[in-house]
Amino acid sequence: MKSVFIVFNQANTERVEYMLDQLKISGFTFFEQVQGRGTNGGEPRRGSHTWPEMNSAVMTVVEDDQVAVLLSTVKKLDNRNKEIGVRAFVWNIEATV
Repeated sequence: MKSVFIVFNQANTERVEYMLDQLKISGFTFFEQVQGRGTNGGEPRRGSHTWPEMNSAVMTVVEDDQVAVLLSTVKKLDNRNKEIGVRAFVWNIEATV
């Protein structure tokens, strides 16, 4: 199993939820108002006067064979509007209870 952590501009919230629904990924944890800045020239998302936009994030745990299609779909979403941005990070899940 793998954990996939997806960080995205709040403008993409509905698109990310739709993406998960279409991929039949029903379990996830949603984080609102995530602050940060992308490593590839991304502008800060701080919810401040200077940097008013905010990010959100979703973490899901999926079977190994679901990762490639999920990442491909995230990439398609990112390509729709590079300025808004969406990133996904994957790591191994050693055990669950």
